[in-house]
Formats: sequence, structure tokens, C-alpha cells
Amino acid sequence: VQLQASGGGLVQPGGSLRLSCAASGATQRYGAIAWFRQAPGKEREGVSSMRIRDPASSTADSVQGRFTMSWDKAKNTAYLQMNNLKTADTAVYYCAATYSRPIVSALLGKSSYSYWGQGTLVTVSS
Repeated sequence: VQLQASGGGLVQPGGSLRLSCAASGATQRYGAIAWFRQAPGKEREGVSSMRIRDPASSTADSVQGRFTMSWDKAKNTAYLQMNNLKTADTAVYYCAATYSRPIVSALLGKSSYSYWGQGTLVTVSS
């Protein structure tokens, strides 16, 4: 399994970005895929996650209503659409995947995922 995140960059507060995560390997067997982020000096935290074969999903309260995750099965690519960005959203964003099927309460837990991409930096600043 390989995960390649891209799309990060510098954006002003209130702006938008769309991150992409290109996945390879046995993607048809994925149980769930997720986006995490890690700000300087802070723990890595779950942002948004979805199970692939059923509609279960989970989104962090801090980004609810601003970030939307999607999965394009044909392209084996996950997206994170980020709108109304805030300076607090500045972080390295990682995508992660697992072949297991985490319960909903575990979808944003780091330990639920075995495979990680390399991260893409998002900087929100005026």
C-alpha cells in the first residue's frame, strides 16, 4: 500500500484548498481511509474519516461544516476539501488507510490505521 498526499500550500484565512491522496495497492480491500493533521508541537489528530464499503464516517468538531472528505473509487483517490480555513488549521496533513473496518468511535484514532502517506503542509496565514 502506498499513499501519496498532495495539494498543500499557503492560503489566506477564509480561503480554500483541496488535498488529494492517491492510493495504490489492494485498494478494493480498504476498510477505511482518513485524514489526520499535526501542528507544530502538537499531537497528530484525526480530521475526517470514512469507511469505504458503507456510509459510516466521522469528522472532528473543529472542522465540522468546513471540511468535506470524499473517495473516488475509480481514481483510487481520497480528497479533503477545506473551506473557510483558519490559522489554527495550519499543520502537516496526512492520509492513512486500513484494511480493517474500525468502529465509528475509532475512525479518528491513529491506532486504527496501518498505512500512512508522507504528509503535505498547509499554512494558513495573511
